[in-house]
Amino acid sequence: MFGKKKTVSAIDKEQLELLENAQKRIKQKKRLFIHFILFLIGSLLLIICNLVLGIGKEYTLFEKDWFIYAILLWGFFFIYHAFNVFITHKFMGKAWEKEQLEKLVSKQQQRIEKLKAEFIKEEASIEQSETTNKTKTSKNTPELTIIVAAAENNAIGKDNQLIWHLSDDLKRFKALTNGHHIIMGRKTFESFPKPLPNRTHVVITRQENYPVPDDVIVVNNLDDAIDASKNDPQPFIIGGGEIYKQAMGIADKIELTRVHENFEADTFFPDIDETQWKEVAHSLHDKDINNDYEYSFITYKRK
Repeated sequence: MFGKKKTVSAIDKEQLELLENAQKRIKQKKRLFIHFILFLIGSLLLIICNLVLGIGKEYTLFEKDWFIYAILLWGFFFIYHAFNVFITHKFMGKAWEKEQLEKLVSKQQQRIEKLKAEFIKEEASIEQSETTNKTKTSKNTPELTIIVAAAENNAIGKDNQLIWHLSDDLKRFKALTNGHHIIMGRKTFESFPKPLPNRTHVVITRQENYPVPDDVIVVNNLDDAIDASKNDPQPFIIGGGEIYKQAMGIADKIELTRVHENFEADTFFPDIDETQWKEVAHSLHDKDINNDYEYSFITYKRK
């Protein structure tokens, strides 16, 4: 979950230093013990050499036998060695060891706090991901798409009728919506001479007992229309103006035919907020014998 990490030694620098210092103290005490034994044996040998064997018996220093000064000198080195092992350690080593221990405790505490922070961050990320997945699942509409033809001034119709003729736009509408649910308001439905073939019509109206053919679904609001289309991987919102306004906040995609002309109209498409929508496809087409105006096919996806 956390990815591949570089192997880290279980003993860090401070811990290793404490271990090495302990080993050094043990070696120092061993050497001091050996020094003490050698001091006793050496002193005894010096005395035997001088008093028993008579070696250097004639040589004296300040009216004292020479071996006495040799023993004193050797004893000085022994005392100095003992001082380094016990006295220096007592007044300096313990304080250093305590300081190192405090450093270790502090560092381990910082590591624990860092691990806690990383764990909390990871948990929050997982929770957010699960929430996002649940939200997507609950929508049951993988790609709710608005499809519309709108003029430069966002005009889309007048007197419940289209105000231009674009053969290519009608072909595109048919190709995209074929086999899908198409969601519309009552007036848009009534603008059709008859239901469009090979599409499931979902009509939104507040009228009770609104008469429709058997294969047309009638609902009272947009949420119910989307729920009625939940088995369709890509239901389409096809109008009119009020339904478009409601759908702009929840749709995933817009298939727009932009007619490059301004028209008088009584129905308009909402402005597309480019901070919320990203243009992902755009193709410009000239007017011709089958298309009265220059137009563009533009696809937007929600950011």
